[in-house]
This record gives sequence, structure tokens and C-alpha cells, in this order.
Amino acid sequence: MVQTPSRETSTSPASKDTALILWFQEVGIADIPQVGGKNASLGEMIQQLTPKGVNVPDGFATTAYAFRYFIQEAGIEDELRRIFADLDVENVQNLREHGKQARQLIRQTPFPKPLEDAIVQAYARMCDRYGKNTDVAVRSSATAEDLPDASFAGQQETYLNVHGAKAVLESCHKCFASLFTDRAISYRTIKGFDHFEVALSVGVQKMVRSDLASSGVIFSIDTETGFRNAVLITAAYGLGENVVQGAVNPDEFLVFKPTLQEGFRPILSKRLGTKEIKMIYDEGGTKHTKNVAVPPAERNCYAINDDEILQLAKWACQIEQHYSTVRGTPTPMDIEWAKDGVTGELFIVQARPETVQSQKNQSVLRSYHLLEHSNVLTSGRSVGEAIGQGKARVIMSVNEIDVFKPGEVLITTRTDPDWEPIMKQASAIVTDQGGRTCHAAIIAREMGIPAIVGCGTATTDVKTGQDVTISCCEGDEGKVYEGLLKFEVEETPLDNVPETRTQIMMNVGNPEEAFSLSMIPNDGVGLARLEFIIANHIQVHPLALVKFDELKDQYAKAKIAELTALYEDKPQYFVDKLAQGIGTIGAAFYPKPVIVRMSDFKSNEYASLLGGREFEPEEENPMIGWRGASRYYDERYRDAFALECLAMKRVRDEMGLANVIPMIPFCRTPEEGRRVLAEMAKHGLKRGENGLQVYVMCELPSNVINADEFAEVFDGFSIGSNDLTQLTLGLDRDSALVAHLFDERNTAVKRMVQIALKAAKKYNRKIGICGQAPSDYPEFARFLVAEGIDSMSLNPDSVLKTILDIAKVESPDSGLMDTVMDVAQVK
Repeated sequence: MVQTPSRETSTSPASKDTALILWFQEVGIADIPQVGGKNASLGEMIQQLTPKGVNVPDGFATTAYAFRYFIQEAGIEDELRRIFADLDVENVQNLREHGKQARQLIRQTPFPKPLEDAIVQAYARMCDRYGKNTDVAVRSSATAEDLPDASFAGQQETYLNVHGAKAVLESCHKCFASLFTDRAISYRTIKGFDHFEVALSVGVQKMVRSDLASSGVIFSIDTETGFRNAVLITAAYGLGENVVQGAVNPDEFLVFKPTLQEGFRPILSKRLGTKEIKMIYDEGGTKHTKNVAVPPAERNCYAINDDEILQLAKWACQIEQHYSTVRGTPTPMDIEWAKDGVTGELFIVQARPETVQSQKNQSVLRSYHLLEHSNVLTSGRSVGEAIGQGKARVIMSVNEIDVFKPGEVLITTRTDPDWEPIMKQASAIVTDQGGRTCHAAIIAREMGIPAIVGCGTATTDVKTGQDVTISCCEGDEGKVYEGLLKFEVEETPLDNVPETRTQIMMNVGNPEEAFSLSMIPNDGVGLARLEFIIANHIQVHPLALVKFDELKDQYAKAKIAELTALYEDKPQYFVDKLAQGIGTIGAAFYPKPVIVRMSDFKSNEYASLLGGREFEPEEENPMIGWRGASRYYDERYRDAFALECLAMKRVRDEMGLANVIPMIPFCRTPEEGRRVLAEMAKHGLKRGENGLQVYVMCELPSNVINADEFAEVFDGFSIGSNDLTQLTLGLDRDSALVAHLFDERNTAVKRMVQIALKAAKKYNRKIGICGQAPSDYPEFARFLVAEGIDSMSLNPDSVLKTILDIAKVESPDSGLMDTVMDVAQVK
């Protein structure tokens, strides 16, 4: 007689090997051979993490022994082997025929009576606990699944909202047959797994009523860059299959792990998805589930709130920490979650090791660079940070995949595992639908193929036969360019990069590049510019938000209303977006210092922002006009500066990123500096509190000449060589007529630098440089080293070569003869 374990007793290790059914609470991660990766992981979490507050729905699993027992009792193994004798997975038609034969053979073969009874009895126990005909998810779990280097994600079938013993049995039978889906056969062949060594376990799990709420996917690592200190969460309404399959463009959230675990609320970014449809129960219908349209009002709201985002991120950290301990190696995780619309509770419904970024070689930095540009045909979310190109092939149905040719660019609405036989042959993949955690994105990463997902209209924007270049190396937005464009791939070994006495920092403006840039050896960020965040992410003049109701420009008002649709309090839009941008850069380099220059637009640049013309003067020479510090305390701008301060305070105090250091640009006098500090203090940024330091740009002759007085007001200096050169030599750096005279290596400029360095050292103030000169001129960098500068902040593409150069200069064996001669000439 088949034993069905009780919930109160544990099955012995010996009996596990011959059990037909095991409850989740009886299995753990060591039981992958018995119940497959998915079910073993559920049992592991229920045993180890549910007591710590991680909610996981309960259930049971049929065992690998049960699957093999079925195959042997039915006597169908020889027939299966015959079917696969002449398998050719490269031939789509051959693959389809063999897969269909294998599935039909299993579906037409009845379960042995003991196995059928075991499933019915276990389901009856679930009904005793949850109610008559309780709703369950029936999921496949292969014994080669969820390994650290092979996810097998989506290879077998899942059935949701299954009711009644008969339907559960039928779904289990379908899952057994799905071991031989075309995609699973192809994937196993690619990964080198023997088809007859892999067995199929079925998990029967209590459904979470996310059809009445929301669900999604979590990665405990950034999926594009491999940055390990971020949790990526996607969310959409309804059951989770639409997010996994890429049928919707979900909301996306990034959370910073280190300060989250210290009790802060570090939500680094929130991106609203379109969420056009949701999967719900098909109550009274002929199917288990169905898709319905999401009302516009719901689409324009986030599917989960901030507290739920943070709770899911905390659970992701707990799950990752647990599996890392169990495996003895860092183990980023790929997790599925669901919110119950009846109880409001959150649940983790699956967890598996992430299989792409965690397996990458971290000792080599590979960078793709597009060398030319052309017309952009369509764009979406970039996946893979690489470039691919070829002839486009638009395919609207999986039934047409046999027309696909190796090396083409696959353009389609979305993919699911049935597309995998051709996905591995593509040079790139582009989809209308999906987010960064959808099927197309996951498989593209695993196969090393660039992909752009969620383009909206790619299948109509791009035509079959058209030559295209797929660029995913230009930030968060991936672009499909017309034609085959030139590009290069740069590989930089990161082994044995020398340490230098002089700190080598980076200039960073775009938050979307921060995670990948942080992989380059560095000592932090010496200049993070707010201008990029304001111009590209916010797009609106801050005073146009403060005085939104008073705007006269109706076009600008309408555009601002569209951008800020989620915000009744319009200024809060500026604070949120700016804090998220600063926070992302601060998190990328945490705990290293990140020096953030407060806004330094000129009046003509501010005027070009939405609504800006109503608040900006027309100046003859904005370059030396109303910019930097002079704005911050002025009645005409201080309300706008207040928003910058609130964003900075949130980054430091709420997100916990106290490594972020604000810096004041174009501060003409020490008194002006004091007025700015007083303005900052009004908004909770008081120098000295919570370790707050405030730096000043050293870019005016007055900053150099009065360096002793500025040292009393500020905690550090950063030399801005561009403006310092302009104002020392008395030339407009925007003027082509005098451009030939602009040279930071001019003796007068170098003497100004020497004076500033000497004064900073005298008053024990940190001093670095964040201008262009050290990036462009190695000899200028060597001059700075000889003068004892604390740090240089460089353009990212100059960092490694400058580190190698500076290490040689600092070496006692170098002699520093050339540099010393240069310095002597200046003196």
C-alpha cells in the first residue's frame, strides 16, 4: 500500500526514495533528485524561512520515483527510446514530430492505480485544510531543474486554478507529458542532459488569489549588469504567468540591499509599466484562467505600494542569504511572488538560482561601443549590454518558426518556451511586449544574445529582410537602428589592477550606467552631475512644478501634466525622480564617496526645460551669469533649490546612502557659501549632522585666492579645470574663435592649481579634480600626482589607463624625472 505521509510526521530518508508523494515540508534542497529543483526549493523555504516570516504556500509533490514507476509499470521506456533514436533538434520539423509522439504516448498511458490513489488522497488532505475543491497550481519540476548553471525555466508545463481530484490528476498527467515538450527536448540537448536520466516531479500548491491583486518576479541581482547589491522587482495585476511569459510590460522597482538590511527604505527607482491585461480565474467558463483588459485608472497606478516593495526585497535578501549559506557560495536568486487579493498577504511561490550574471567571468570587463548611428526604427528595454545585427525576421506565431534562418534578428510580439529552438540561433531578439524579467529577456541573457523587450510596435516598425543593428549598450533604452552599423568590442582584464596612492574616481552623470560603471576599478565618484537627471529623467523646470497652477504656457502645462500624472503634488515628482537618480549612483558605488554637484545649469539651459522660459532671464553671457550658488539663496530660485535639498536629504537619511556628499558649484565668495549652507540647513541638510560634509567647486580665481576662507566654510574642494581655465585665461570656452587658446596645461592654470593644492593641504581639506584635463592629457595627470593631489575624477573610459599610468609615476623606481621637470618649469 502506498504511504501518504501525514503533516505531523516526517518521512525517513530511506522511504523518500520509494515514496510516490512527499509534502513540501518534508523535503529540502538536498532532495532535488527526489522532487526536482522547484519543489525542493519550496520545501526548503517552508522548513527554513517560513519560521522567519517568509510566506510560502503549502502543498505536495509527486516524486521522481513516481515518474519512473509510471514509465516502468506502463512499459513505455523502449518506445520512448525508439522515438528519440533519430532526433535532430536543429531541424524544427524533426523536433516537433518527435516531441509530439513522446507526449501522445505518455498522455495515452493511464497512471498506475497506486499513483492515482496517492495523488487523490494528498489532494483530499489539502481540501480538508483549505475547503472543498480547493484551488491549486499544478507545476512541473524536473530533477535537472534550477541548477546554478542551468535554469530550465518554463521548459515544462504549469496549470493554474485547478479544482477537484479529477482535474488535478489530469493536470499531473499533462505535466508528466510535458517533460517532452519541444522546448524541453531542445534545451536538454543544448545543455548536455540525457533525456532518460531526467525525471519529472509535479508540485501541487495552494493557489494565491493574485488574480484579485498582483504578482511578479524578483531577482536578487541586477539582471543586466550583474550588480549584486540590488533587488529587481517586477509587478503586474493578476496571476503571474503574464509577467513570466512577457505578455505584459510590468512595473519595475530597484531596491538597494545593504541599507535595506540596516532598516532604511532605499527604493532606487520606480518605473510604471503599461500592464494592459491581467490573467484571472475563468469562473464558470471552460478554461481555468483567462485574460481581461486592465482599466486605464489601474494601469496608471503601481501594482504594489512602497511597503510591499520593501517587504519583497527583504524576503529576497533572506532567501539569497539562506541559499548562499546552504551552497557555500554567493547565490543570487530568481523568485516568483504573488499577492493574495482576499487577505492582502504577500507570498513567495517559487525560488531558483539565477543562472546568467552569477556565472559570468568577473575578471574581464567586456564593453560594446557603437561607432556610428542611423535612423532608430523602434526602442524598448535593453537586455544584455551588447550589440547584435543581421536581417530582421518578423514572426507573429510560433507555428511559423520553421521559416527562421540562423543569424537573423527575431522580431515578434513575445516569446514563450516554445520559441526556444530558434531563439538560440538568433543574433538578437526584439519583442513588442515584456519587461526585464520576461521569458525573452531571461533566455536571451542565458544564451548571450542581446534583446530589446517591450517595444510596443516593433513588429510593425521593422520589416522582414531589413538589415538592422540592435544596440543594448547605450543605457536602459535599447534601440533598433536601420542598417548594419560599425561597432567594436573592448575586453579589459581586471586581474592585478594596481592600487595607487592617488584616488582615481569617476565622473558619472547617467544613473542608468552607474551599476555597470561601478565594475571598473575605482575609488568612488568625484563628480555626479544633476543636470543629466534633470534634463533626461525629470525634463521639467522645478519652478514650473512649484507654480504649476500659474503656468501660462498651455503646451508646457499639458506636457508637464502628462509627465506628472501620478502626482497631485507636482513638486514631489521632482524630488522623487531626483532622489532616485542620485540614489542609484550613490548605491552603485557604496560605501565609497559619491560627490554630487548640485544643479549648475545656465539660465539658457534652464529655459529649455519644460515651463522654464517663464522663470528664466535672458542673459548676454550665461556662462558667467546667474548660475550655481548665486541661485540657491535668491528669492527667484530658492523654492527650486529646496526641492534639490529634499531629494538629497531623502537619499542620505531615508535611503541610508550617507556616502553621498553634496558639492556647491560656482560659489563666488565665502559669504555666498555660508548663505547656501544656511539654505540647506532649512531643509534638513545641516553640515556636520549625520556625518554630512559639503564640498565646493574650486573653479573660480576667487576660490583659489581665498582658499583659506573657503576652507572655513566647506569640507573639501574639487577643482573644475574647465571653468578655472576659462576664467584664468579670460576666454569663453563656448567660443570657437578663441578655442585654440583653451588649454589646461597653460602655466597660469597650473600655477592656480598649485596654489589651491597648497592651501587645501594647509587647512587639512580634501582636494581633488573633476575636470576634463586629466582624462585628456596624461602629462597633466602626472603633474597633479607630483603636486600631491588627493584624487582625480575621470571619464570612465580613461580610468583604467590612468590607473596604470599613475601607478608607474608613484613607483619609487620611476624617478618621476619628466614630471619633476614639468613641475620645476611651472615653479
